Amino acid sequence: MSNNNNNNKTVVPQAKQALNQMKLEIANELGMADYQQVDKGNLTARQNGYVGGYMTKKLVEMAEQQMAGKGQV
Repeated sequence: MSNNNNNNKTVVPQAKQALNQMKLEIANELGMADYQQVDKGNLTARQNGYVGGYMTKKLVEMAEQQMAGKGQV
């Protein structure tokens, strides 16, 4: 039985769709092609962690690139 206690809140609600799309793309890159239809409660913590970890890594990379670009004005 899955107990959904997701307390994560999107700080910028307009970004929610883009974040969900990114999550699906990353899951697909990791070989989880049917991630959208899968019951996430049936996945291992490692599988779910990979998706979240790679999302975080890519978001940090995007922020660093943006920050570096602003410093070159």
